[in-house]
Amino acid sequence: MAGSAFVTTLNDPRAFDIAQALLDGFNRHYKLFRQTSAEAKQRFEMADWHGQQRAQRERIEFYDLRVDEAAERLENEFRASSLSEETWQQVKLYYIGLLINHHQPELAETFFNSVTTKILHRSYFRNDFIFVRPAVSTEYIENEEPASLPTYRAYYPSRPGSAEGLRETLLRIVDNYQLQREFEDLGRDIDYVLQAFRNQFGDVKLSANFQIQVLASLFFRNKGAYIVGKVINGFRETGFALPVLHNSRELLTIDTALFGEDELLLLFSFARAYFLVDMEIPSAYVQFLRSLMPRKPRWELYNALGLQKQGKNQFYRDFLYHLRHSSDSFRIAPGIKGMVMLVFDLPSFPFVFKVIKDFYPPQKDTSRELIQSKYQLVKTHDRVGRMADSLEYSNVAFPRQRFEPELIEEIRHFCPSLLEEEGDSLVLKHLYIERRMIPLNIYLQEATPEQMKHAVIEYGNAIKDLVAANIFPGDMLWKNFGVTRHGKVVFYDYDEIEYLTDCNFRKVPEPRNEEEEMSGDVWYSVGPKDVFPETFGPFLLGNPTVREVFMQHHAELLDPAFWQGRKDRIAGGYVHDVFPYDPHKRFRRPLGLGFGSLDAEAVSLHPASATTQLGHNPI
Repeated sequence: MAGSAFVTTLNDPRAFDIAQALLDGFNRHYKLFRQTSAEAKQRFEMADWHGQQRAQRERIEFYDLRVDEAAERLENEFRASSLSEETWQQVKLYYIGLLINHHQPELAETFFNSVTTKILHRSYFRNDFIFVRPAVSTEYIENEEPASLPTYRAYYPSRPGSAEGLRETLLRIVDNYQLQREFEDLGRDIDYVLQAFRNQFGDVKLSANFQIQVLASLFFRNKGAYIVGKVINGFRETGFALPVLHNSRELLTIDTALFGEDELLLLFSFARAYFLVDMEIPSAYVQFLRSLMPRKPRWELYNALGLQKQGKNQFYRDFLYHLRHSSDSFRIAPGIKGMVMLVFDLPSFPFVFKVIKDFYPPQKDTSRELIQSKYQLVKTHDRVGRMADSLEYSNVAFPRQRFEPELIEEIRHFCPSLLEEEGDSLVLKHLYIERRMIPLNIYLQEATPEQMKHAVIEYGNAIKDLVAANIFPGDMLWKNFGVTRHGKVVFYDYDEIEYLTDCNFRKVPEPRNEEEEMSGDVWYSVGPKDVFPETFGPFLLGNPTVREVFMQHHAELLDPAFWQGRKDRIAGGYVHDVFPYDPHKRFRRPLGLGFGSLDAEAVSLHPASATTQLGHNPI
C-alpha cells in the first residue's frame, strides 16, 4: 500500500468527504432499521404474524447490504483500497468529529469498522485505522428535538396532592402506547396486574421517590408486544414486563406480569429471536435494561435489540479484555467430539469456539456451504428459546502460546484450510462462538433423580417448541442439547436441521414376510427427507429411568401423527404460540370467552374486587 501511486500528503482533501460518505451509509442503514422496527406496531395491531417474522428475518440482512453499498461507493468514488495510511488516519479523525452529538455513535463506529475492514488488509486492524476501543462516549445522550420521545416515561402514582392511584397509573401507561386495536377488557387486565404487583411486593411502605418508569417504545417479537419498565421504591428497583397478546377473538389482553431479573433474563434470552424496538438512542435503552438485568452483558442486550453487529463488536472487545487478564489455555472442549465441527474452549471464559471441519465421515452427506446456511437459518429464524444464538467471525487471531499442543494438532488435521500460522499468532479464517452449556448427556449422568426428571421433560419440551417454530432438529441425540444456568434445555447442533414442512413423516411399514421381520437392515425405501419417529426410541431411550419419564410426558414424539399434524397446521398458515415464560404464569380469565386452550391451565390471579385501587396505600 505504501508503494501505491495514490500515497498522499498528511492533508488529503478527500479525507473529510470519505468520512462523510461513511456516515451517510450508516445513517441510511439506521433509518431503514428504525423504519422496520417502527412498523412492527402496525403489524402487531393487524395480527400480521408472518409479516412480523419476515421483518425480523430480513432486518438481520440490512446491515451487510448497507456495508456492501458503502464499500462499493468508497471504491468507486475514492479508490478506497489504494488510499495511504495517513489518509485513513485522517478519515478516522474526521469521522470522530462528525459523531459529536450523534445519537448512535457506538453503532456508527462499528459500521466504520465493518466497511474499512472489508476494504483493508488484516494487518490494518489496529487502533490507528479502526475503532478497537470506543472513541465517543454514549453517556447522557439526549434527543433535544421538541417532538421527540424520551427514552422512558416516569409515572408517580403516589405523588402528594395527586388523585391518581396505581390502578389509574397502570391504565395510563398502557393507553400512552396508543395501540390501534381494542382490548377485550383493559380494566379487568389492569386488576390482574394490580394483584400481581401486590403478590410481588406485599405490604411495603411507599417512599417519597416511589415511581414507575417504562421505556417509551414497545418491544415486539413474534405474536407479542411487551411493556418493559421498573418500579422504584426507596433503594429498591424491580424490573417488570407486561406481555400484550391477541386472544382468539382478535382482541388485546395483558397476558401476565413478569417481575425481577430472572424472569426478564428468560424474556431476553440469547436463545430467542431479536426484538423489534423503535429507538432513537439505543445506548440509553441498553443502559435502562442493564439496570433491570445487571448480570446480562451489554453486548447481549444490543443483540436482543436487533443490533447484533454492535453486540458482536462489543463481545469481541470483552473477549480481548478477558484474554489480557487471564492465563489459562485454549483446549479441545470436553464431551463427545462432533463429526462436522471442531469445538474448543477457554476454561475461564463461558463460551465455546466452533470451526467447521474440512472433511466429514461418510454418513455425513454435507458441505461447508450447507453447514453455514444452516447456521444462517438459525440466526434469522425464531429460536423460541431453544436454539442458541451464534456469533460468526472471520480472520480471528489467537495467541499461539495460549493453545494446548493437542488443540493445534487437531486444527491442523481437521481444519487446515481455515488455519494460518503467522509467527506468534494462529489465525482462524472462520468460526462461530456460542455460550457454553452443560451437554445434556453429561448432565444426565451426574443428575439427581429430580434433576434427571426435569431435564428429560425439558428435552421433550424443547423439541416441541422447535416443532412449533417449524424446525425439525434432525439429530436429536442428547449430546446435541445443552442445559443453561436456568435449567432450560437448548439445542445447539445445527448441521442437520430442516424446516418441519420440508420433511415427510412416515410410519414404519409392516414387514411383508418373516425374512423382513427378522432382518437387521431397513427393508423399506427411505427418501432423503423421510423421517420415521417410531425409530427414535432405541437411540434415545436406552436408560429405563429416562424412558419412563419420557413416555409419561412425551410419548407422542414417537408417533408420526403428532409430527404430521403440526406440519399440516404450519403449512396451513398457523403460527403457534411459544411463550417466553411459564404458561402457568398466564392470568386466568373466565372460560367460554374464546381464549386459547392454555388460558384454562393458567394460575388464577383474580383481584379481590374489580374496583380495587391502591392509590397511596402500600403495594
